[in-house]
Amino acid sequence: MTSPASPAPAAPRPFAWAGRNFRIQTAATVVSGLGNAGAPIATAFAVLEAGGTATEVGWVTAARLVPLVLFLLVGGALADRLPRHHVMVAANLFNALSQAVLAALVLGGATPLWALLLLSAGGGAGQAFYAPASEGMIMESVATEHAGKAFSVYRMAMNGAQIGGAALGGALTAAVGPGWVLLLDAAGFALAGGLRIFLKVDATPRDVAHSGGLVHELRLGWREFASRRWLWAVVLQFSFVVACVGAVETVYGPVVAAQRFGGARAWGLAMAAFGIGMVAAGLLMTRWQPRRILLVGNWGVFLFALPALALAVRAGLPLLVAAMFVSGAGVTVFGVNWMVALQQEVPSEMFSRVSAYDHLGSIALTPLGTAMAGPAAEALGLDGALWACAVGTLALAAAVLVVPEVRRLARPLPAAAAAPLRESVGV
Repeated sequence: MTSPASPAPAAPRPFAWAGRNFRIQTAATVVSGLGNAGAPIATAFAVLEAGGTATEVGWVTAARLVPLVLFLLVGGALADRLPRHHVMVAANLFNALSQAVLAALVLGGATPLWALLLLSAGGGAGQAFYAPASEGMIMESVATEHAGKAFSVYRMAMNGAQIGGAALGGALTAAVGPGWVLLLDAAGFALAGGLRIFLKVDATPRDVAHSGGLVHELRLGWREFASRRWLWAVVLQFSFVVACVGAVETVYGPVVAAQRFGGARAWGLAMAAFGIGMVAAGLLMTRWQPRRILLVGNWGVFLFALPALALAVRAGLPLLVAAMFVSGAGVTVFGVNWMVALQQEVPSEMFSRVSAYDHLGSIALTPLGTAMAGPAAEALGLDGALWACAVGTLALAAAVLVVPEVRRLARPLPAAAAAPLRESVGV
């Protein structure tokens, strides 16, 4: 008598590793990112349509960056002190309100420069409180064994939203005007905040002592940050690398495109290739989990220099587009491995404070780099300034490898692989 056939095992569900919090946080990031990527384009055209100059566009852009730098550390401390999803919801709603007021002014035809500056600064302040809480939340919502795959998917979603949002924002600004784009951005922030209300957070508070107050917690965060040589070495590297990359993307690239490739359309194509490279590498990183986390991540940093090199050697547009694509891939390779390293090495109760020091250090020199881009091109010539950016980026990518922890920091071996290793060494 034959025994009944055993039922076939159920097929694994796609994204079974992605818990509720990860899915909500990723969806909310896409919603807010679609609107927020188009907002700078709309704001710039709002300034110009109000009779403003290119200099005033720069002032409005800088007004967003100043409070971001000033409040990042406070935002990180609060995100470790309070429930992170509460901080994110409050920041999203604050940004929704500031963008709605800005949209109303633009649609009403009353856009004085002081209001644009003030509301742009409000957007930067909201981001300063949101960013550390968001990074802490996404790292907290993923099991360590799925971190590489999860962070790859998250960055793909975030980068895809930025690419699509920028394209949509530009098209809508031309079609219906900047005010409506800013209103859509406000709606996106409100919807994202509404989604994040449904995040489920363990009622058990994080193991953080608050008796010393906010300043004490910032000191603890600094101690955690400074005690890891690989952490502060990479952030110091990025202070200069991001300044160089920012100068190429916002100043030198558009100038070269205008001089050699016929204008903004060519640079837009190059930036689109950069974004596609980021998304394509995200697909790769869902399957590739390199053992040496920071070593592999830092190989991605070497690729950051390719756009400056292509511009410096006066490469044609196809080669420039290819360089931008590969550079974008390098950004994701570094970014995913960096998030894995932070989640693996930093205690969860310190995620947001360490993230704040990371963000602050990485962008600290960006305003200076952008401001000095013009004088550097005048002193060295445009090609000379591009060579300086390329060589500087490559030198910094090589220099950080001097730090042993950057070369050696590794994922833990899976249990199945670790057992034979323990036997071979007699453990």
